[in-house]
Amino acid sequence: MFNLPNQLTFLRLILSLILFGFVAAGFYLTSMVLFIVAASTDWLDGYLARRYGQVTTLGRILDPFADKVIVCGTFVFLVAIPVVSRVPWGLRAWMVVVVVGRELLVTALRSFLEERGVNFSAKMSGKLKMVLQCLAAGTCLFYLSYHHPLSEAPVWCWWLLVGSVWSAVAMTIYSGVIYVDAALRLLRQFGRQ
Repeated sequence: MFNLPNQLTFLRLILSLILFGFVAAGFYLTSMVLFIVAASTDWLDGYLARRYGQVTTLGRILDPFADKVIVCGTFVFLVAIPVVSRVPWGLRAWMVVVVVGRELLVTALRSFLEERGVNFSAKMSGKLKMVLQCLAAGTCLFYLSYHHPLSEAPVWCWWLLVGSVWSAVAMTIYSGVIYVDAALRLLRQFGRQ
């Protein structure tokens, strides 16, 4: 139960809490590094679990939970920073609501279907969504690390922030539609049996 992949997942949860503290304190470069390290453990724990046959029920529950805590939590903390809300075309509260809402919806669908013995595992669109969300959150932290009272972030950094945030939101919506469509098809099949 407490194999290496699950330990890495627990580590990601602990790093998330530390990360939130650093974001709240305004240490954005340190926060970015912590975010990258924590997000990297998501890939590593999954790889190790599959490679060494250490996939557990606890890991199947904790891993997506830890992913949602770090991504949704980081976006919530970011949107609360006044500088972020003043970035033209940058991260907005409605975007964070879309991200959190999609995560809650897919989690509810997965729980409902898997309770009934239906496999509702991750799809490629969900994995790509996670990558883009991590890129967007990391880019926002990077942008903030450039921002000082006497200077602004370079223009290329703004373009990177806007591109990554909007790509993440678009992929979040798209993958949500894919998951809802898949769930509806499974529910129709389940209803016929």
